[in-house]
This record gives sequence, structure tokens and C-alpha cells, in this order.
Amino acid sequence: MSFHPPMEYAPARFHKSARPLPEAGGEFAFTPENQAKFDENVKRYPPDQRKSAILYALYLAQGRQGYLTAAAMRHVAQQIGCTAAEVEDVVSYYTMFFTKPVGKYVINVCRTLSCALRGAERVTEELRAKLGIAPGETDADGMFTLIEVECLGACDCAPVVMVNDDWHEHLTPERVSQFIDDVRARGRAALTGCHLRKEKNGHEQLTVDS
Repeated sequence: MSFHPPMEYAPARFHKSARPLPEAGGEFAFTPENQAKFDENVKRYPPDQRKSAILYALYLAQGRQGYLTAAAMRHVAQQIGCTAAEVEDVVSYYTMFFTKPVGKYVINVCRTLSCALRGAERVTEELRAKLGIAPGETDADGMFTLIEVECLGACDCAPVVMVNDDWHEHLTPERVSQFIDDVRARGRAALTGCHLRKEKNGHEQLTVDS
């Protein structure tokens, strides 16, 4: 006699994970320059906390090819001294790491409260219409990838988008079309940057039109 309910073990009953596997990729290793950067950075941590440098290592790896393959993650694991599965856990958690090719410019639209109240949803709608893609997609010419993210930490300048590693503040729906045209033409020079960025003579708050 058993208190357990009967279980059917037919193959169709088993759960199959839908988690996509990262692209295998070719052989990967840090360039000598990036290896030197990593070796210097990892000295900041005690030997038994070497894993604390994993984000930096992933940035170096992603910077080489624009996204992270399974081979790149294995190399990071070897550098850190952990398993490839642990590296993949970190990659899958953070939205700034990619496991497939992305555009030259990755546009991250903040959708958290401050930006939402000031029209972030309509900014995304205008970006979709201008680029012809949905969030998570890349346009046909490989120039732009569109992503929705949570708080970017610039609530006072909402709506905010992050383009690669730089900021563009106060992006209203009405300015989206011109913004995209400007980025195509001028690249990073078209971005406002962060109004709290450090200047040579200390902190200086820059005025941005609202």
C-alpha cells in the first residue's frame, strides 16, 4: 500500500525545458590587451572571491564580438574559476548581456514608474513604428536592437533610454523619429549623455530641455 498517487511515466508527460541554449561559437579567448585588463582588475578581490570579477570578465568577452557564445562563457568560467553553468546563470539574469547577435546600437527603453508616467510606452510605440521591429528584435540592416528594461536610475530625466553604454534623456514620443535619424547620422554624438556626468572641474549639472 502506498500513500503516493500513481504516476504515469509516458515520455509525453515529462517536462521539457524551453530555455534556449546559447550559440556554441568558435574558439574564444581574451585578446592579450583584455587579458591584461582582467588580470589587473581581478587583483582587487581576495583570491577566494575571484568570482566577484565575473561581470567585468563578461563585459570584456561581449565587447569582442557583441554577444556571448557558449565558448565565450566557458572561457570566462576558466578565468574566474567557476563552472560554465554559473556563468550562464549570470548572463541570463542581466539584460545587458546578449546570447545572440544584436544591432550596432542597442536601445534600452526604461519602462519603470517615472518613465512610464511620462510616456515611455508611447516612446516604445514610436520606436517600433520607426524601426519596424518589436522589443527584443533587431532591424533588417543590423543597426538597431530594441529592448524594454527596468529602472535606469535617471528618474528625474524621464523618459530615458540607454543606447549601448550611454544615456539619452527626455526622449519624448514626438522626438523619436528625429532621434533615430540623428543616431544613424552622428552615432554617439547624438546622445545627451547623463546630465550628472563628471566634468574636469568637479560635478556640474547640465541643463537639458524638457
